[in-house]
This record gives sequence, structure tokens and C-alpha cells, in this order.
Amino acid sequence: MSHVFKSRSLTIINDLSIEERKYFFTKVKELKQAIVSDDKAKMDEFRINDPDFGMYEVFLEDSTRTKESFRNAAKFHHAKVNELLTDHSSINKGESYSDTFNMLSGYHNSVFIIRSKVEGLCKHLSDSCGAYAERNHLPCKPAFINAGDGKHEHPTQELLDEFTILEDNNWSYENLHIAMVGDLFHGRTINSKANGLTIFKHVEVDLIAPKELEMQEAYLQKMKDNGFIIRQFASIDAYLSSSKIAKLWYFTRPQLERMGERILQKQDELREAITFKPEFLSRIPEGCKFYHPLPRHKMFPTIPTFLDNTPMNAWERQAINGMYVRIVLLGLIGGKIGSDFQPKEEDCNSYHDEEYIFQVPEEACNTKAKKYGEGVHPIQNGLVIDHICHGETPSEIRSHMGLISKVIKLDNDKGGEWVSESSDHQFKGIIFRPGNKEFSRKEMKRLAAVAPGCTLNIIKDGRVKSKYRTKMPPRIYNFDDLGCKNEQCISSAKMGEKVPAMFYRSTDNKYVCAYCGEAHSFKEIWGN
Repeated sequence: MSHVFKSRSLTIINDLSIEERKYFFTKVKELKQAIVSDDKAKMDEFRINDPDFGMYEVFLEDSTRTKESFRNAAKFHHAKVNELLTDHSSINKGESYSDTFNMLSGYHNSVFIIRSKVEGLCKHLSDSCGAYAERNHLPCKPAFINAGDGKHEHPTQELLDEFTILEDNNWSYENLHIAMVGDLFHGRTINSKANGLTIFKHVEVDLIAPKELEMQEAYLQKMKDNGFIIRQFASIDAYLSSSKIAKLWYFTRPQLERMGERILQKQDELREAITFKPEFLSRIPEGCKFYHPLPRHKMFPTIPTFLDNTPMNAWERQAINGMYVRIVLLGLIGGKIGSDFQPKEEDCNSYHDEEYIFQVPEEACNTKAKKYGEGVHPIQNGLVIDHICHGETPSEIRSHMGLISKVIKLDNDKGGEWVSESSDHQFKGIIFRPGNKEFSRKEMKRLAAVAPGCTLNIIKDGRVKSKYRTKMPPRIYNFDDLGCKNEQCISSAKMGEKVPAMFYRSTDNKYVCAYCGEAHSFKEIWGN
């Protein structure tokens, strides 16, 4: 029987399926009951107790709570814990992350806990160090746990949040109504909830933040894609005037220092909108619970300390649950528990396999080349790319046709570009090149990615020999000129790590970076 959790990385919350997370929470519940009742025999069922099991903490960004909860979780397992002191590491001298962690993997470290401002770092290391372990016949593939990467995700925080919410939701996975309050733009714990809360069948989310702190569009779209009912409010006061108030509230600390002088000038107004006040107490439902990933700001806490001794205080239990959750996570990755988990067979049909290049039947192509209007004359031999950026303005179309010519390497050939008007009276772009250029499958993919919806006509002897229609590819990778526009992404050229960019198509036809989750239009991913 294979152990599906052993040596698994957790880089984003979706690295664990809904089914796996539900199993995970049953194990956390068992462990917590054993620790609370001091049932040592039951606790030992969870304990790795292997002196060769090594955990490396690498905190490239300051942390107290996450770092110490992992350290204490490792002590529970009697596992060795090492720490990379980054102030004295060659990372600060320009050494690549891959080389650093490949070396540490070779010293038989089983798990790496990494916090960093570099978004997508854990995914990159999981891939590159996994390949290193295989090349060098290491006894096990190292696992990487993301302890927070920039404004991307914090999956272990999401696990302990979900567990605490379940405790207050009577262990029901049916319905959840939750309010999220604070800095929803920088809050990586909030981002993890966009997919994390899919463990519940029916989810209502009330987002409370002034415009400057609203959730990033990519994660808001994920919530909508996951079927969540979303409502948005600019302040707690406005929310409490609505007809339906959630009993569970999740607060985050505003990180205004990340947003520049203009925002700092408005900081009092922004903090006012997301800070709970004594006069709000009479307006909230009975049995309300407040959560916070902690720590709170000592001068401007969004949950003021006057609430500490009230029944609304769930954030302290939430923090304590962090150690239970991380003990179980290490136990699963270490192979001590989880062998009894039997995953259901998953549907192998993936949208990643969708076709995106469609050849028009030959009998429909054996026609004379179309006579384009406004001065574009038919060519005897060559290619015509039609229906480019249909519906956009002429200036937008002209600008993008220059990029298309560069991406598919037509910019040094004779020919030209034209903006024409379709039968529906909307504008479209046309690129025409005389000659005998043929397109490989790889070149067709590039064309479909940079000009989705276009039509490629191959002209021979004044007739359309072959015609192809395109749609947006479900993923795009393995091209040197791709690049993520997020400078904090591990795949950004500015990082110098030479990590090849990779993007997945979202439901709203954006390209989402596989490393940092940043959303791009099909025009923005080129020119690395």
C-alpha cells in the first residue's frame, strides 16, 4: 500500500486535496484530545521518534509564532532541528537557492520549513531538489513546507485556521458564513482561503476592507470560481448595517508600511474602517467568534485587547492549535501516520489536455485568398493572420501586432500589419507576410498564446492551402521569452534564479503564474 503523504511538499493549500484535508483534520482532532487528556500511548501513535529524521528551518523573513510552533512540533517527534542562519549564509553573496538547498538535501534533511519574501520559492525548490535527489540516489525526496511567501500563500496557517473554524462550526463541512476583515490585499492567509474554504460545500464570504486594502483580483476570482457567495463592504460599520452578519470573523493586520507614502497619509482613516470598537458589541450576533493569525499590532490592533476576556476570543485557541496541526503535518510527511488513508480514484481528464489549435477541414480551405479591404491586397504565397484582438481599439490592436510579430519571429520579414473592420463593425488586426514560412506545433502554440482567437491562413498559389483557428492554451511554458511581471516571484528575471516561467489559464482567461499566483493578460507574459 503506497503512503500518499510521505515526503510530500506543501507549497500552497491546494497541494492537499479536500479529501486529504478532511482526513488530516480527523488526525489533528485525535492528537489534540490525546494531548489535552495526557494520553501518552495515543500520543506515541503520532510520534516519529526517529533520530535520523531531520528538519531544517530557513526563515528568510522574520517570524516568531510559525517558527516556534514548528520547532516545538519537531521536539514532540524527537526529531533533529537545524536552522540556516541566513545572516551568515552564502545566499547573501549571490548563491542560488537551488544550489544551497540541494547541498542541504544531500545531508539527509527530510523536511525544509521556509519563510521568504520570494513568492513561489517552495514550489521551485520542491521541483529542483526533487530532481537533485533522484539524480544522486538520495534515500528520500526532501519535502518543502511553505511558512509564508510574500503576499502569496501561507498554507499551514490555513490548515490551523480551517481546523479552528471546524471546531466552532460543530465539525460540519456543509455551510460556512465568514467575514474577513482588514488588509485583504497583502494578507497571504486570506489568499490561502480562496481555495482552502472549499472543504465546505456552501460558502458565504463577506469581505470588509476599504478600497486600498481590497483583496487581489486573482484571489477574488478564485473565490467566485469556487462558487463562494461574495459580498464586499468598505468598513465594519457599513457591514453591521447590512441585513446578514456572519458569526465567524477573521481579522488581519493592516500592512500599510508596504503601500507607500500616499497610503500612510490615510492610515488613520484606513485603520478606523477595519478596527472593532466597543460600540459595535450590541450589533453583532450572539455566539460570534473572532480569529486572527497573530500577532496583533501593539499600537493599532484590529481586535482590541478589551475583547481578550470575552467569549468572542477564538484567536488564542487558534494559535494553540497551530502546534497540533504542525505535529500532524510532520507526522504525515515523515510517514509515521497516514498509511490507512485510501484516496478515491480521481478523474484523469484535465483541462490541461484541452486542444487549442483547430485545423479547418481541407475541403473548406481550397478557396482563393480573401481580398481584404482598405488597401490590403491578396498575396500569392505566404501567410495571413486574421481576427487579431477582435473588438479592441485600433491603437491597442496596432500595439499588440508588433508584439505578435516579435514573439512568432516575423518582425524581420517583409509584409505588414493592418487594422480592418469586421462584419460586426468592430475592429480587428491582420498580419500578412509573403514567402513560404511553415509553422511547427510549438510555433502554433506561441501564436495561440499571444493572439488567442486569431485565424492563421497558409496561402499557396493564391489559394488558402490550410487554415487554423486558435483559442487560449490552457497552460504555457518552456519558452525563454516568457516572464512573470511580479518582481517578487522566483521566476522573475530580476531574481536571477533562471527559473523558467510557467502559466495556467484561469476561468476568466488570464494567465496565472504557477509559482506566485499573479494573474496576467495574454499580452503581459512576454518579453522576459
